[in-house]
Amino acid sequence: MKELHVESQYEKHKEAEAAQGVKILGKDLENTLAGLLLLVAYKEDEVAVLKDELTHELKQTLNAIKLEEKKASMCRRLRWALKTSEVTPSTGINIGPMHKKDVMKASVMLEHNLQYAVILAFDVRTQWDAQEMPDSLGVRIFSAEIIYHLFDAFMKYRQDYKKQKQKEFKSIAVFPLIGVTVEAGQVKQGIPMCVPSKNLVDIGMVTSIEINHKQVDIEVCVKIEPIPGESPKMSGRHFEATDILLCKISRQSIDALKDWF
Repeated sequence: MKELHVESQYEKHKEAEAAQGVKILGKDLENTLAGLLLLVAYKEDEVAVLKDELTHELKQTLNAIKLEEKKASMCRRLRWALKTSEVTPSTGINIGPMHKKDVMKASVMLEHNLQYAVILAFDVRTQWDAQEMPDSLGVRIFSAEIIYHLFDAFMKYRQDYKKQKQKEFKSIAVFPLIGVTVEAGQVKQGIPMCVPSKNLVDIGMVTSIEINHKQVDIEVCVKIEPIPGESPKMSGRHFEATDILLCKISRQSIDALKDWF
């Protein structure tokens, strides 16, 4: 427990308890691997036996290190694959079994973006304390022994999730368009129309579109019917046929377009 930088004589002890510094004298200690056993041979015939035991221990340790290095390399490849596919960067990466803390960390994304509340488990096992948590919290776990199978499963999940959201927000998302002669954007059924020169008065909703065997970007025939629950707007009274029409886009529609379309 003394300051090691102060020159002083070492004290000799028969025993040393945990957390106490000791000095070991021996040959070729620079080749010693930290974490291995330290064995003492009291008799000459014990040396060979202990040497075999340490050799076996060393092989197991080196194999474990190589395995961890291989897993780390595969994790770097997975992260690179996600990055090149424009997937939001992962919030963390660990080597070894999946624990409760890993599931808890992934569950934080449930409050921000549900599609990223996932764990990509490459060739790992799940500890008992984390086996039932994903289902109860809503965290998705993708597990595979081949890295590309793991990546493909996650990308399919994201595509299915996007299609589900597109279906959910189909009635809300309004694609920008200008005029009956489509100068920009897309004309789609269900789009509410308004007249900007008349204080954005709502004139109805596009219910059908006809193209007389011509290109979409030239001219189309659009049928507009009153929005359900609102009184009809009359041409010549509420607006003129020469007025420019715009599709009416809400903040909610803009958010849906940015997120899912």
